[in-house]
Amino acid sequence: MTQKLDFQYFQGNSFSDLFAADITDGDYAFILHYPATASWATYPNTKKYYIQDGSDESTKTSYDKISQKEPWKNLAVLGDKMAGITVRQPRNILVDYWREHFGFQYENIEVIQRSVYLDYLNQSDRFHKILTLFPFDGLVPEKHAVNPDTHYRLLSKASLAELGVNCPKYKSYNLREISLDDIELSQEFPYLIKTSHGLSGEGTYIIKNPSDLGYCLLEVGKYLDINLVDTIIVSEFVKDEIENYCVQFYVNKAGEVSLIGVTGQLVTPDGKYLGGLIRYEETDITKFFEMISAIANYAHQQGYFGVIGCDVLEDKNGELHAIDANFRVNGSTPLCLQRHTLLNLGKQVAKYSSDYCMNGTLDSICATLKSELERKDFLILSALEKVKYGKIYTEIYGIVAGETIEDMQLIEQKLQSKGLCLT
Repeated sequence: MTQKLDFQYFQGNSFSDLFAADITDGDYAFILHYPATASWATYPNTKKYYIQDGSDESTKTSYDKISQKEPWKNLAVLGDKMAGITVRQPRNILVDYWREHFGFQYENIEVIQRSVYLDYLNQSDRFHKILTLFPFDGLVPEKHAVNPDTHYRLLSKASLAELGVNCPKYKSYNLREISLDDIELSQEFPYLIKTSHGLSGEGTYIIKNPSDLGYCLLEVGKYLDINLVDTIIVSEFVKDEIENYCVQFYVNKAGEVSLIGVTGQLVTPDGKYLGGLIRYEETDITKFFEMISAIANYAHQQGYFGVIGCDVLEDKNGELHAIDANFRVNGSTPLCLQRHTLLNLGKQVAKYSSDYCMNGTLDSICATLKSELERKDFLILSALEKVKYGKIYTEIYGIVAGETIEDMQLIEQKLQSKGLCLT
């Protein structure tokens, strides 16, 4: 008889709460940003733990995204029981907003100069273990909370079939053993080609025609030229997709699972990630339980603990296909962590986007959107002021929330009328 699975939702609202039981054996800190390979990176990941964050300098993930907007989004919901490491301090007005609306003290922000932060962490006894989104070449292995070789292998798109879940058929190629020119690629479309460790959709190519294939091979060739890739994956394309989910959960050191949430992923036709939509009470998460159980068991066997986000496509026949497994905090994890806060306010639907923008400083925006912010119709996770052609504007990672999908859409329209737009 098959055991009935019954996973429960995590009851907290921060990363500190999520990790709390697993970090009692020492002083832990969380590096809130990804490693990078751009010229500005003091500790580039170019030796062992390759990350595909752009095939040349002009297309690499920018400093402001890696070092400011992305880590601040995670900092907003870090909580107070664990230190958060960042190389840039957010503006005081943003931290003051967080204190008021998320309720944490934010006295555990560790701002360490970018030119020395990994050397400091390696040499200092202050933190015994460091939680990361991705292994860092510049952080000694024994400081990583999860063995970096294990973490890197789990994060590889070539490891998907090992998880014991239904996934598209694929074949991986080690480019140190076979030339890119010698790989026999089909002329029957569509299919996908992925680099093993692409960041935020980078390194994933939907091949619909010979032109797409030519562009993909050119990009992979660029990665090879700068020695930043050694494995690619050629995968079948899931047809008749009706839903695109990110199923998120936490696996503790004992192998036990806590549910975090399921978002509907918002993507462009060419696969660019735009954000996530969550229906806190409508989504039937039980249909993912077998998949969650299999991935959690595998992760635990490998020695991993932490957040896992599995990208899942559902086809018109109701079949679920795991297309990626991210053994890390995901882009929409902070959205999922708002579950209890927003449900207590009667808000059952929420949408996260990293592409909001509004003219003016953050100070003026907080004044303009005062009523929406107070009602938590809109939550600001991250905000960075910029200037273009002499005009100040602010890029925002935020959440719009409503009682129903229709209510949320009306709130979006009102926010747009006040100047908030999607870039």
